Amino acid sequence: MKYLSWALEKCSTRKGFIVLLIICFWAKTMLAYFVDLGLGITNPFQFLIVLINPLATTTLLLSIALYFKKSRFFYPLAILISILNTVLLYLNVIYFREFTDFMTVSTMTGYSKVNQGLSGSSLALTNVHDILYWIDLIVIIGLLVFRKIKIDPRPLNRRIGLAVTSFSVLFFAVNLSLAEMDRPQLLTRTFDRAYIVKYLGLDAFTVYDGLKSQHNNDLRATATKSELNDVLKFTRKHYAKPNKKFYGIAKGKNVIVIHLESFQQFLIGKKINGQEVTPFLNKLYKSKSSYAFKNFFHQVGQGKTSDAENMLETSTYGLPQGSLFAQLGSDNTFQAAPAILKQRRGYTSAVFHGNIASFWNRNNVYKNMGYQYFFDASYYNTTGDRSLGYGLKDKLLFRDSVKYLQNLQQPFYVKYITVTNHFPYDLDKEDTNFKTTNTGDDVVDNYFLTAHYLDQAVHEFYNYLRKTGLLKHSLILLYGDHYGISNSENTNLAKALGKNPDDWNDFDNAQLQRVPLIIDVPGQKNGFVSKKYAGEIDVLPTLMHLLGISSKRYVQFGTDILSKQHDQVVAFRNQDWVSPAFTSLSGDIYSNKTGQLLKLTKRQQAQVKKDKERVQTELSLSDSLNEKNLLRFYHPKGFTAIDPRNYNYADLYQKEKRIENRLGKKSTSIYSKNGDKSTWKEYFTDAPEIHHKTTDSNRIKITNPDANNNDSSR
Repeated sequence: MKYLSWALEKCSTRKGFIVLLIICFWAKTMLAYFVDLGLGITNPFQFLIVLINPLATTTLLLSIALYFKKSRFFYPLAILISILNTVLLYLNVIYFREFTDFMTVSTMTGYSKVNQGLSGSSLALTNVHDILYWIDLIVIIGLLVFRKIKIDPRPLNRRIGLAVTSFSVLFFAVNLSLAEMDRPQLLTRTFDRAYIVKYLGLDAFTVYDGLKSQHNNDLRATATKSELNDVLKFTRKHYAKPNKKFYGIAKGKNVIVIHLESFQQFLIGKKINGQEVTPFLNKLYKSKSSYAFKNFFHQVGQGKTSDAENMLETSTYGLPQGSLFAQLGSDNTFQAAPAILKQRRGYTSAVFHGNIASFWNRNNVYKNMGYQYFFDASYYNTTGDRSLGYGLKDKLLFRDSVKYLQNLQQPFYVKYITVTNHFPYDLDKEDTNFKTTNTGDDVVDNYFLTAHYLDQAVHEFYNYLRKTGLLKHSLILLYGDHYGISNSENTNLAKALGKNPDDWNDFDNAQLQRVPLIIDVPGQKNGFVSKKYAGEIDVLPTLMHLLGISSKRYVQFGTDILSKQHDQVVAFRNQDWVSPAFTSLSGDIYSNKTGQLLKLTKRQQAQVKKDKERVQTELSLSDSLNEKNLLRFYHPKGFTAIDPRNYNYADLYQKEKRIENRLGKKSTSIYSKNGDKSTWKEYFTDAPEIHHKTTDSNRIKITNPDANNNDSSR
């Protein structure tokens, strides 16, 4: 009783009352973080940040009340701020239970999304412990009403309010600094909203998202159809005619895209201790049925994997800062490969990925791109050691996807996003016996281990394709999405590449941005390894022309690599560039032959100026196109705009089976063509996890934002 009386006495001062509200909201936030929201805390430092991140913004908001002298304003305002903050917190908890995501400002202000997320099913989403989010406010108001907490009529000096405000701003700066230490480029390279919440809190996330949304809305609201003219003028002039020798050689074939996570070109042909790191991909690279490119570069920015996907699917660039998928993908207009191939050639489209659907905002972006199926982690057994931090291991992804792949109607356009070869390149010991390098850098040494594992996974999948006859009816496109070893690690990598770390420079870093591109067209006999310079922006027009589909009517910034008119100047996202002759880095021009800085002749100066201006124009126009959503004004012949409401990624296996049953003998799925028999037995993998029992433990949190949407029949 003594302690209670003392506490009530302290809370009967204005300072004590504000401290009480801060402590109560902090406690509720911790309840949300550790019970209801999956923030993925992986180390003690992150735990510390999570403990402190609500304090700065809560104190800042409540400090507003300190500027009001009269108690009839101070107390109601302080209570109102706490109520509104609690409403924001609780709505996010409810929304997260339904969609495994946080409420954006556009979600809050958009009636349809709020109605979809928080109306009919909201009662079912409540839990018994939810009373804890409100009980503090009920008690505090009750204590005020019954005068257990007395109203303090003494006004505080305005300097105290200013001091508290200043302290909260300073404290937020410290919070942000700590966050940047653990997650560099936190606010610019945003690929998952959970990261902002984990490091800065829900209030900061809401403000950040609101400012970003307002900026995007301003750009889009003022955009006009005429702004598209410069984009169309550039892309039409830049268009490269298809090479008649290759145009349509894969017409009607299935397309299987294999996204080789963090896979760099130097891995191809690389031997360690006399053993090839990627023996199967090496054979594929040199196969007479493959068209491979030794000077193919990734062009990603801060969006990394999502940037690579965007370029592959749309032939437009990612953003100069952040991820297009995460920042604009929920409501952007795309004219992407899945929709184009569906509307021009009747392709079924699907993505197979062993991570959660919301990562990189894929569950929304894929709908806007027209992907009919997205088999995310919720469709696989990821328990125990079957998955790593970024999802299901590659061997299991390929094997377990057979259940869904064999029921897709052909021709299909499918994409496999692998994850095992992802930083920090962890792999369970039983998964590989490859003897790697001994550079003293775990990142470099382990990189070769996971790359070797990925090679084996692709090999096993190829064996399945061959056994089932799918191989001869498919085009397989394999590409590396971005670098695996960062520039800061490249001097350690130099040892493994047989180079002197002391001589390593920026030019060497740039040359390591090569990633493989292998387009395998089984049945072709004229395959080769091309020396042409190209980038990820060039993949879509190249693929379309191989399928016999002209890319001319679409807005695409890349050019067909197999075309004689292909533009070999490859733009990097930071406006550096590379061509067969030169590498431009921060305005310095290097010779590709010597690797040395050049003193340019007048003729070279003219060429470099032309290339530089073209790169800047191309990137600027692509940014304008995406940031202002200009494609909403463009309607190419034969293309129907995608309505994302027509797509739902729940119960997809059941959807496949319903389509097969409806089509009957007209079904073109592998399963139907195999006499309504599964091809599962044709798949062999040596993955040890297939013999492990299913457990309750999981290295990733499995969710599917569409799983609770009742309208899953679409």
